[in-house]
Amino acid sequence: MQMFRILDYFCVKRKDFKTQNMGCGVGSTNADWMGSLCPILCTMPLKYLAVPGSHDSFSFWVDEKAPVAPDQTAVVKHLVVIFRLLAKKVMKKWSMTQSLTFREQLEGGIRYFDLRVSSKPSEPGYEVYFIHGLYGHRVRDGLGEIDRFLGEHPKEVVFLDFNHHYAMSEDHHRYLIATLQEVFGHKLCKANVVEEITLDFLWRNGYQVIVFYHHPWAEKRPFLWPGSKIPAPWANTTDAYKLIQFLETTLGERAEYGSFHVSQAILTPRVKTIIWGLIQGLRDHLVERNLPTIMTWVEAQKPGINGVNIITSDFVELVDFASTVIRLNDLLLPDLPLT
Repeated sequence: MQMFRILDYFCVKRKDFKTQNMGCGVGSTNADWMGSLCPILCTMPLKYLAVPGSHDSFSFWVDEKAPVAPDQTAVVKHLVVIFRLLAKKVMKKWSMTQSLTFREQLEGGIRYFDLRVSSKPSEPGYEVYFIHGLYGHRVRDGLGEIDRFLGEHPKEVVFLDFNHHYAMSEDHHRYLIATLQEVFGHKLCKANVVEEITLDFLWRNGYQVIVFYHHPWAEKRPFLWPGSKIPAPWANTTDAYKLIQFLETTLGERAEYGSFHVSQAILTPRVKTIIWGLIQGLRDHLVERNLPTIMTWVEAQKPGINGVNIITSDFVELVDFASTVIRLNDLLLPDLPLT
């Protein structure tokens, strides 16, 4: 049934598209790309659109002076005790997967954010921080930056994926969830049938934020979507060709109903990778040299049924990543004769 519904978009609305939307497409700026899509695409479920995202989205700044984050192994923590600031400087080079702030990512077209959070066990209160090896900004501050952008761009929608929680008690979860409500308010989209979520639906209801919360607390609040609704298979490899094979395999296994899908077009360093590129860091040693191969795969994709949905990358500014993903949506438009 869903297959026929999607095909209807290309048949029933062909006339409207032809007369009203010839030549429409993504504009020169990506800050309003969702609001600039052709109307025919705004009626399609978001699970069928191509959406650019960032990996470890918050890691554009990490605090070398703060303690090592709880997501690190005992071995890493021991090395930091021995080598102190030197060890943290190396960690910083390999923990930072983005250079752009939330605002800059949003203006560039990024709409999916991969978020990992933790308390600081030695700190009183219930404040929560972004982490990736080292602590980053307060979550509250990052959410506020996103909300200000959304207020200025009322047709843009973001996916916030809280997929890792460390050193968080029930009180920390309550605090974070209350912060989400306080910052975004009516913009929060209630959990729903995934196939019902279109841009038109979100705009009609004033929703701009879809929050995924990979924790049982997601069951306690109607605006928290369970993590099962947004699987993000992880290749865990340093080999670009193995990554592409993995991405193809997992796309082929993508669930037909009931979820979005994240293709993580990222490489993950091993210990020996870090040793060989100790001074260079993740960006120079691993990401830049493999981006051409990865981007060739991205450019060859198509959204829609059995196609890509959300695609994430490290250092999204290095190539025309966001624009490349956004342009994939043009492949969903019906072929019309030019008249």
